[in-house]
Amino acid sequence: MSPSPDAAEPPRDAAEPSRDCPLCPRLVAYRLENRAKEPGWHNAPVPSWGGRDARLLVLGLAPGVRGANRTGRPFTGDHAGKLLYATLLKFGLAEGEYREDPRDGMVLKGVRIVNGVRCVPPQNLPTPAEITTCNAFLRAELAQLTRLRAIIALGLVAHNALLKAYGMPMARLKFAHGAVHTLPDGRLLADSYHVSRYNTNTGRLTTEMFEAVTADVISRIA
Repeated sequence: MSPSPDAAEPPRDAAEPSRDCPLCPRLVAYRLENRAKEPGWHNAPVPSWGGRDARLLVLGLAPGVRGANRTGRPFTGDHAGKLLYATLLKFGLAEGEYREDPRDGMVLKGVRIVNGVRCVPPQNLPTPAEITTCNAFLRAELAQLTRLRAIIALGLVAHNALLKAYGMPMARLKFAHGAVHTLPDGRLLADSYHVSRYNTNTGRLTTEMFEAVTADVISRIA
């Protein structure tokens, strides 16, 4: 007896939502709205980027509507990617040139990038329910990264999403820029203010501040 068509398909990656993930109604509606306006954009959950042998994970909040939601690669095409990728290139965690285009040929080395919420939210702010729903993908991601030693959380929401993935109370580890915490499995959690345009334009996060967090983490897992 010949196998059914479904039997020939590879199993879906538990760490990656489907292109038409139906789990968050508000995000689905926004996705469809953006597809209608900009049919050439990615307009779907943005997959993680980087090898699964990574020792460092950078955890963001959610895709930007004109950034990763447009290009399909985390932090690519919006202001936040400028500081993030310049820093990764400086510290040898990436090779090539970042040109705000997923076809720029840049590659990551020993680092993987993921968002706590995979779909772009209206006003760039997911609801608590959406963060909770998408947390299942983050938990699966963490389980698959067997060589992972440390996570840089970009902002309080990403920090809290990571604690949720570990089943930890939000009050257990307080967010503070530059703080480094030890997670129950021995991995490190390093906190940084988000590399957003607002934070960099206001001076809340400078290049030197973010580079210091990155250098500190690298030294701890070397």
